[in-house]
Parts: sequence; structure tokens; C-alpha cells
Amino acid sequence: MQQVLSLNGMRLLMTVDSIGGVWRYAMDLAAGLRDLGAETLFVCLGPGPTEDKREEAERIGRLILLDAPLDWLARNKSQLTAVPEMLAELGRQERVDLLHLNLPSQAANIATDIPVVTVSHSCVVTWFAGVRGTPVPTDWQWQQELNRSGFDHSDAVVSPSFSHAAMLEKAYGPVPRLHVVHNGSRLENILTGKRDVVFAAGRWWDDGKNGTVLDEAARSVRWPVLMAGATEGPNGQSRPIHHALHRGELSHGQTMSLMHEAKIVASPSLYEPFGLAPLEAARAGAALVLSDIPTYREIWEGCAYFADPRDPVLFAAAINQLAEDSDLRAALAVKAYERSLQFTVEAQTQAMAKIYAGLRSPHKTLHAAE
Repeated sequence: MQQVLSLNGMRLLMTVDSIGGVWRYAMDLAAGLRDLGAETLFVCLGPGPTEDKREEAERIGRLILLDAPLDWLARNKSQLTAVPEMLAELGRQERVDLLHLNLPSQAANIATDIPVVTVSHSCVVTWFAGVRGTPVPTDWQWQQELNRSGFDHSDAVVSPSFSHAAMLEKAYGPVPRLHVVHNGSRLENILTGKRDVVFAAGRWWDDGKNGTVLDEAARSVRWPVLMAGATEGPNGQSRPIHHALHRGELSHGQTMSLMHEAKIVASPSLYEPFGLAPLEAARAGAALVLSDIPTYREIWEGCAYFADPRDPVLFAAAINQLAEDSDLRAALAVKAYERSLQFTVEAQTQAMAKIYAGLRSPHKTLHAAE
């Protein structure tokens, strides 16, 4: 039986943002850490969270809004120079035992005796490699410099998949103290009536989510294709949806409700360090049609139908194959559900707790619980 670690008395500062999947990751992880006895102080950078997100954070821990940008929304390096110092000072003021930073740039040149764990959920450098197939442009190279410094100033670096870890080391060179901890989901398989629809969720303004291909594929897909998520980005990005049925930007609960109803869930992403949507879809009992990228192969090999994400005709054909073949669809849904049970928040929490516990060292001693 696996030993359950205790984090009684640990105070944790965890950075979050309200735009992407880091919010769901942080809330689920912190809830699991609370069960192990840890307290989490969420520090939100970038655009402020909605009221429902604020309430969720306060139910799990405590939330502070920091007037500082996210690195991928910053226009230049100087806008981020003060961020590590701000986080280190806040950590000292709040007497936290560990800094869990969800952007490696937040640890760049950080000066602190508090242990630092950074998690690379994604970054501009690997995004360009995965989406454009190119190095990061010259005017964005400061991002690469900050992330490299963040890795070097971290006591542990975490990637959500082996595929993303490989991308990190290809982009940045060797990353010492690099760990892989797969993400997890708390979603339960609630029996509901399934409908002949295809569902997809994502930030469609992000080229990495590849919404244009799915939207084009929807023209020839036999079933209605429902796409949920924002089409307007924070920096003026726009990706209109013409052929699928756009359901707009939904709450997590509304998204999960549609996911439970759909017989097929599709993800055409070109870049996914992990990909939480397919995991939630598998837990909801849907069959998966996924882009043929290394991350999805790593996690869903043998449990999903893979298609070329750059060809809308082939992507539509893959969806139609599952729509027409109920036996294949049912078999893949069962396999995906069984695979999804490997990716639990409990397993993720235990893996992160083990990393935290390993940072109790003579030169970085955890504060005693008051």
C-alpha cells in the first residue's frame, strides 16, 4: 500500500491566473493538499478572477490579487523584473514554507531561503516549437532567458507529461531536478443520457488549440459539433467560429454538463503539455477523437482515435468514423474511462507532496506550525 504523506502545518504560496487551465489545476491540487494538512495562499497575477472563481479559491484557501502581469501577456522583460522579488517578499511576510510557482519566469533570479517549486504548464518557447515549428522569435527571446533562470533558481521543476519535459529540455537544454507529475481530475462518471453530438472545449483564440481546423471539419461532420470557449483573447486575438455551434465561454460546471451529454469529445490541439479536456471527457464516458501529437499519444495510446490536426478533412473523417461505428465508439469510451482512472487528483497530490517533503533541507528549513 502506498504511504500517504502528511503535510500538517505546511503553509504554501501558490501562484495562479484566471485565464487558462492553471486555475483548475491549482484549485484541485490545493484541495488535495488541504486534506494532507497544508494551507494554501493563492496569489493571482494578471487579469482578476470572476466572482465565482474568487469564491472557489476562498473556500479552499486564501486569495490575494497581485498587481503584476503574467509573462505571456507582458510586452517586455522589464514588466516582469519585480515579480520574483514581490513573490519572495510576500512569502516572507506570510511566513510560508514553500513557494509553488506556476510560471518558471516567476522564479527568475529569485532571492529567497524558502524552497521554490516551479511548474511548467506551458511556455512561449515550447508553444512556438509545437505550433509554428520554429524557434521563439528574436523579440520574444527574453522569455526564454527568464524561464531558463527560473529553472536554475528552482529547487524542483515539474512537467505535467514526459512529452512536455522532452520539449523543455530540447528548448532550454538540461533542466536539473526535473520531475514529471501527470495532472488529475476529480470529475466523476455520472450516468446521464448521451446525445449524438460532438463536443470540444478550449481557448479558441489560441492558435495552439487549433479551433479553425475543428470548425472547418464541422462542415462535413454528420453530428452537430458544439464548441465551448472564448474566441477573443486578452491581447486582441480573435478566432471566430463559423460552422460549429459556438456555446460561448462557459463555467466549468456548464462545460462538464455538456461533456457528460456528448458521445464524442474532440481535441484538435497542436500543442498540449497535458490536456485536461480529454481527461475530463474520458471520465465523463465520451469517446475521444484527438490530434496526433506526442502528449496525446503518451497518455491515450490505444484508448482514442487519432487524426492529423492540420487536415480538417481527415479530422472530420475520424469523427464520422466513430459516429457511424457504435461498437468502436463504445469500446474506445470504455478504454478511455479505464485509462482516466490512472490520472487522479489524489495521485497528483501525493506526487507533489513527495516533492515538497524532499525539499526539507538544512539550508531551507520549513517553518514550524504556529
